[in-house]
Amino acid sequence: MQRDLSLEIVRVTESAALASARWTGKGNKHSADEAATSAMRSIFSSIPFRGTVVIGEGEMDEAPMLYIGEPVGNGMGLEYDVAVDPLEGTDIVASGRNNALSVVAIAEKGNLLHAPDMYMEKLAVGPRLAGKLSLDDPLETTIRKAAELLVKDITELTVSILDRKRHADKILILRTLGVKIHLLSDGDVAGAMATAFPETGIDLHVGSGGAPEGVLAAAALRCMGGEFQGRLLPDNDAEKQRCIEMGIAHPSNVLGMRDLIGESDIYFAATGVTSGDFLSGVKFLFGGRAETHSVVMRAETQTVRFIHCVHQTHEYQLGSA
Repeated sequence: MQRDLSLEIVRVTESAALASARWTGKGNKHSADEAATSAMRSIFSSIPFRGTVVIGEGEMDEAPMLYIGEPVGNGMGLEYDVAVDPLEGTDIVASGRNNALSVVAIAEKGNLLHAPDMYMEKLAVGPRLAGKLSLDDPLETTIRKAAELLVKDITELTVSILDRKRHADKILILRTLGVKIHLLSDGDVAGAMATAFPETGIDLHVGSGGAPEGVLAAAALRCMGGEFQGRLLPDNDAEKQRCIEMGIAHPSNVLGMRDLIGESDIYFAATGVTSGDFLSGVKFLFGGRAETHSVVMRAETQTVRFIHCVHQTHEYQLGSA
């Protein structure tokens, strides 16, 4: 994989973050998402590779841009699978809350799972717990094993989970055990990633969320030595058939890292739209400048780079011309 693609995909997430951040707190998640998607697509067109979106904004008849199957890049160079979430946390941006991201992952063609748009049960951990827990275990067993492996009392563990009614039973188990709970309003890619950043204090991420976001989280954790496990949760026969059509013959099986993201090299980039556990959000500065904070990672080397960048926005340049 071309080494300079790391900086290229950061330009993609930066552009999406800058565009969507202008909608922070304005109550319009659709405009925020549209701005991020349009900006991301524009920058993709200048990157020297042949990419195909395998995780995107939806099917071609549902999404006008960055749809599943859409070609991206300038048509030159090697072929790659591309997974995108131009704005992970549309509601977060609309309401002005924390942890919204713009996210991209790329891998050699044929490695990223074409995840159907449905819920997935998830277990995400950082390097210290990678390969040592199982999504097949009851949650209580998982928590007790994690505490033992981390040499912590159960009451010292911190577990993140989306604040949803469907998680009431899991939250009750965690509270009965005495675990510290980090409730997320949205954004479970960021929630899963946080387990690999020691400064966040998050030990595990559990619960269910979107399957496409699970692939993105797995890509990020692979780059940091963490682990992600998922199990698809089809609601009906139509969704089960959808899984089969996308190459997932047994939807009830646990999907490991190899199933989700293959074994090839991976590049992952994320830019903060609003400030969160490990990235600062976009800051608009004097004179038409804006500051972004991004992370870019590579699986092969497990290199993690944080990038602060100050941009001269296009709007200011046009206005001062």
